[in-house]
Amino acid sequence: MAKKEKADSEKTEKKSKAAPAARTRKPKVEAAPAAPRAAVKYEAMFLFPPPGVVDVEGMLTRARGMIEHHAGKILFIKRWDERKLAYEIKHQKRGTYVIAFYEGPGASVGAIERDVNLSEDVVRVLITRADHLNQQEMEAVEPQAIIPREERPSWDRPDFRGSDRPRDDRGPRDDRGPRGPRRDEGAPEEAGVGADKD
Repeated sequence: MAKKEKADSEKTEKKSKAAPAARTRKPKVEAAPAAPRAAVKYEAMFLFPPPGVVDVEGMLTRARGMIEHHAGKILFIKRWDERKLAYEIKHQKRGTYVIAFYEGPGASVGAIERDVNLSEDVVRVLITRADHLNQQEMEAVEPQAIIPREERPSWDRPDFRGSDRPRDDRGPRDDRGPRGPRRDEGAPEEAGVGADKD
């Protein structure tokens, strides 16, 4: 019985030693609420299908709605241009670009990109920071003119393979001797090839 009491007293001593350590924890310090970050300027380039599929006003409304849905404030938005795409995107060969400048939180970028990926109305979007632009520069943004390639006839084009240069890499053909007969032709008698010797 004494052994049992002694074991119980040792357990309570261990608990009492551990208990003060638990009571001496430092109270948690509540951090001050984070100040809202200043809105950042962004440039968003939306790619829509050609105007036959979606009207221009609908494109602007759709882009504006996506930005404003994610706490963005539109600074400037307009239809930028309609172009032939370099490669097909979602079975589209042509596209209409809408450019929008807006202020918003950084989290809006990922959210807008996610909405575009889930939307069937918008083909693609590219969002970049536009802190370096002022309002006049935003309004002055215009697409570059498409410069048509100059088409020339094939005989007038430079040959980049080098066949228009003389073939100096081959030696003279004098030392090779005359060509042998073709397989489908008989051998000439003066050549001596294939002739019966008496």
